[in-house]
Amino acid sequence: MYEHPQLKALKDIAIAAGEEILAVYNQAEGIEVTLKEDNSPLTDADRRAHRVIVEGLALLTPQLPILSEESELTDWSERRRWASYWLVDPLDGTKEFIKRNGEFTVNIALIEEGVAVSGVVHVPVSGITYIGKIGSGAWKLTAAGVVSPISCAPIDSNNPVRVVASRSHRGELVDRLIKTIEAELGETEVLSMGSSLKICLLAEARADIYPRLALTSEWDTAAAHAVLSAAGGEVFDTAFNLLRYNQKAELLNPFFIAMADPAFSWQPLLTPALD
Repeated sequence: MYEHPQLKALKDIAIAAGEEILAVYNQAEGIEVTLKEDNSPLTDADRRAHRVIVEGLALLTPQLPILSEESELTDWSERRRWASYWLVDPLDGTKEFIKRNGEFTVNIALIEEGVAVSGVVHVPVSGITYIGKIGSGAWKLTAAGVVSPISCAPIDSNNPVRVVASRSHRGELVDRLIKTIEAELGETEVLSMGSSLKICLLAEARADIYPRLALTSEWDTAAAHAVLSAAGGEVFDTAFNLLRYNQKAELLNPFFIAMADPAFSWQPLLTPALD
């Protein structure tokens, strides 16, 4: 059950961070935005959520290092020695936050030997929380406290393949992938969602495949990846190697494909479109 002490603590930390985000989100005056060195936006909500998460994790597991999008980057010479650590995005979807569309999340993942083994994805506006731990299961919690187990759905030849992709900015390569799926498997349905919620759609059986053929950072995906893996899905790079974390100096993910049904023969179907 998600009431495993560590998972329960992760849920509480993520919800507390979400409350800090909402305090900024709901203020009457406009949201002040600054730009980081890479020109990505930063708000006071990012900073406040980061502080709550780092303090909470330090109390929970003082022996484990924490790598957050809003922390100073640890040099690779030290980071490469980490067997286990926390990987955090205090506010995933800052652009969605600024647009006030509600599709932003708090992401916290535990990484062990490169694998996202447990994670929590909290949606501050709706109060929904996704929790997963490999070997234990995955759950969706409502703001009212209702807990439901979630699991991925196998491919159903009687229904359209549900593809998670942006309708307006999905790119030529994703379009080619969708056309390949349609040619081989029939009709597709394209779903759109912000932030790490795209991967959570697969975990709760609302989507089948999510090709992300654009840049992301490791903290963008790790928490939802853990939830997806715990629910029976998986994430692969475009060479169909399992997506792993903390394997190199840079923190950018390769292009990847998240799958709700990794047992399905996706590789021979998709590889021609990826070449």
